[in-house]
Amino acid sequence: MAKTSKKTFGSWAFLIGFVLALVFGVIGVTQVIAWVLVVLGLVVGFLNIADDETQQFLMSGAVLVIVSYMGSQAMSIIPLLANVLIAMMLLFIPATVIVAIKSVFALAKN
Repeated sequence: MAKTSKKTFGSWAFLIGFVLALVFGVIGVTQVIAWVLVVLGLVVGFLNIADDETQQFLMSGAVLVIVSYMGSQAMSIIPLLANVLIAMMLLFIPATVIVAIKSVFALAKN
């Protein structure tokens, strides 16, 4: 697969995952949807983040995961918002972990 093709596939995975996280956060996250979001997050982490985007993605991803977690706890009184934040975490945690691991390997290589 060519580099631009991987990047395009990763971009679509991110877009689809984000839309699914919003939609199924509102409707309700089933176990199957949770796995779909996790797999899309892995695809995004592997294919969508270039080396020059790593630092910015890790900062944004870490903040998003922390705020989503804390927000889902604080928003538990409004289950709809809490579910959307949980669904977003299902997408961003695997992506952030993969990018962080890739970054550590890149640092170790240098």
